[in-house]
Formats: sequence, C-alpha cells, structure tokens
Amino acid sequence: MSRARGRGSWPETTARSDKLALMIRCIPLFSLALAASAATIEHYAGGGPDGPGADLRQIKFVEPFGIAFDKAGNSYVIEFKGNRLLKIDKSGKTSLFAGNGKAGFSGDGGPAGAASLNEPHGVVIARSQQLFVADTHNNRVRKIDLASGTISTVAGNGEAGYSGDGGPATQASFKGIFAIDLAPRGDKLYIADLSNRRVRMVDLRSGIVTTIAGNGERGVPADGAEAAKSPLVDPRAVAADRKGNVYILERSGNALRVVDPAGRIRTLIKPGDIQPDMKGPKHLCVDRKGDVIIADAENHLIRKYVVSTGKTVTVAGTGAKGMRIDAANPLATELNRPHGVWEQPNGTLYITDSYNHRILRMK
Repeated sequence: MSRARGRGSWPETTARSDKLALMIRCIPLFSLALAASAATIEHYAGGGPDGPGADLRQIKFVEPFGIAFDKAGNSYVIEFKGNRLLKIDKSGKTSLFAGNGKAGFSGDGGPAGAASLNEPHGVVIARSQQLFVADTHNNRVRKIDLASGTISTVAGNGEAGYSGDGGPATQASFKGIFAIDLAPRGDKLYIADLSNRRVRMVDLRSGIVTTIAGNGERGVPADGAEAAKSPLVDPRAVAADRKGNVYILERSGNALRVVDPAGRIRTLIKPGDIQPDMKGPKHLCVDRKGDVIIADAENHLIRKYVVSTGKTVTVAGTGAKGMRIDAANPLATELNRPHGVWEQPNGTLYITDSYNHRILRMK
C-alpha cells in the first residue's frame, strides 16, 4: 500500500529536511557574500584620452604594469609599452618622471626623465626613497634617486644571459627581469630572472648578487628541497614577507611557491588545487596580514592565498574580461588582464588593470 502524501507524509518531511540542509549550506556562502560586499572598489587613475598633467581619471596610460608609493604619498606608475614612469602627486597632478617614451637604453648618471627604458614591468620603492625599476628588455634593474631624479643601474650588464653570481650585480648577466621586490628592511633586492629560471638576490649594502632559487632547469621543485639547487618552471614575480619568506609566482607553471628562511622551497598552489586554476598569473604582493595577493591576469581575477589556512579566495573580478566597475562589490567588477597589485600599510589595495589602461583602488 502506498503511503499517503498529505500533511506530515514522508515526501513533505524530506522536502523540509532538504530545504533546511540547503539553508544550512548557504549560511557560509551568505557570510562570504557579506564579507565581499564590505569591500569597495573605485577608479583611481587612467583610462582617459589625455597625457600627463590631465585630471587623474583622464590620464592616458599605455599598459600600466606596476605602481608604488613614496613616503610622501606620491604614486609612481610604470608603463610596459609606454616605456615611461609617471608620477601622480597627492593633489592628483601627473607628470613624466622617468623614461622618454622611446624603447632603448640610455641616460645613466643623468636625469631619469631623459633616459630610455625598454618595456619595463615592475617598480618598488625603498625606505631610503630610492626607486627601483625592472627594466625588462634591457636586462637591468635601474635605480632612481627620488630627491635628485638621477638614474643609474644597480643590476645587469645589459647582456642577455646568466653569469655573475658571487660578484658585483652590475657586472652580472640576466635574461628577462619581469618583477622585483625589496626585503621589508630594504637591504635586499629580489629579482625574478624569468628566462634563466632563477630568482636572484642583490645585497644592496655590498652590491653582490646570488641565486636563492632555481638551478636553470625547467621543472617542478620537490617540497623541502634546497631552493637554489631545484628547478623552476618560469618565475614571473617575487615578493618577500617580514618573516624572511620569499614567494615565487610562476607564469605558465600557474603555481605559487615559497622559499623559507632556511632556503627550502615548497609549493603552495599548483594546477588542480583551486578552481579555476591560475592562468598566466603575473604579479603578487604580501599584504599587511602576511597573506599573498595575486594578479591572476589571464583569468581577469585578483586572488588571495591565506597563509594561515592554505586556502585561496577571489577578492576582485568576475572572471570575464571587461571594464564595468561595481563600486559596492569588487567581485562584480570586471578586469582586463591585471598585471600588478600593491597594498598600502593601511590595507588599501591598488590594482593595475593593464589592458583597460587604468588603476583601480580597493578598500
């Protein structure tokens, strides 16, 4: 005999149970949505038709790839195809600070504004107010004194290759310097030497360069192995935290790895670990909590690796290429191949939304 389907019958009881289970499952998702909606995002600079000197949102950037701030609150934006470094002062006035817009190498010892850069990718500023530029296709790192405006080379002899470990960084060969970072104390400069499949470090007190990760071979390093004797796939970016860890982001390896203070390497994110997998990530930074922010360029996302849990979450982007901004919801805001992320000490995150030729600010 079939069971009646009236009030209190099993199908209705099951349906109620299913609804309750669904509500319970949705609570964490709802909490995450509330957390996401607590953040805001806005158009900070760029995306306009005009050159330096224009209103902040009318600046015409040419593929901005990196941003950094000095202690006075001025920002500096590096352009990949523009071959320039633009300065935005606290009032929003913009000016050309370095690079004459012509791809090439020239100008060391003179004013940075008259120098030639060659498709630079990264920029960082030391506490000493020395600005460093990853002058990618000159295979050099250049330094600009913010007080005098004078430019010089601190790493790289201009020849594409691998040489020089244990000696002066200015006499060493590099091949494809795509990203740089400073140790929090400002005494070490880390260089992602992509085509050499190495991460190298310049001691800024002695000027000596050494390799801290990568043996030049292409491959996936074994967890716990000595980093300098291990293979890497293609180290695209590097960032250091206050505990002495150095994070390495691999572009086609789609991986995040870390070198601990003892010089041992470990993989934190690899293909298959997260959904979607990273796709051509280009840059990273360490935030004030010690977590790692990643510009997942080809997914059009900004993601965060939470060190305490080992989990990865998305903090901005829909995953679809576009330019729509939802001020109240970074997760509903569209990006177009972001290549840079940088967080201020107060937690404000800047995103170089490279192929929308603009910079976004997230609070």
